[in-house]
Amino acid sequence: MKETMEQLERKRKGLRRKIEELGDLRRGIISVNYRKCGKSNCACAKEEHSGHGPQYLWNATIKGKSHARNLKLGPEISKYMAETANYRRFVELCDELVVVNERICNLRPVPDIKDEDELSELKKNCIVTS
Repeated sequence: MKETMEQLERKRKGLRRKIEELGDLRRGIISVNYRKCGKSNCACAKEEHSGHGPQYLWNATIKGKSHARNLKLGPEISKYMAETANYRRFVELCDELVVVNERICNLRPVPDIKDEDELSELKKNCIVTS
């Protein structure tokens, strides 16, 4: 079944509404880490010991730069988890929005060129890439 322009435009509007309703969002992931302190007499120095922890760490790479922050168990980690989940949902909705927009673009008719002047102006402004 082919979707009509009206159906696609309704879908696009709904996706935009969902994006607006997301709330706070942030990039990154939350990882759980166990670390060895390096003291030879500590319990974590034993091979079978997993290390100190768990420690919760938010990580993100933004414009090529790494960012990290230790999180406290409780409200802080809950806040970060909700925000990173909202970001992942935002990315999904944006991808879906692009697909719907491409379908709309494919359904829109190509405008006619009215005269030779318009055609020659179009030829001048076209950039050919190889």
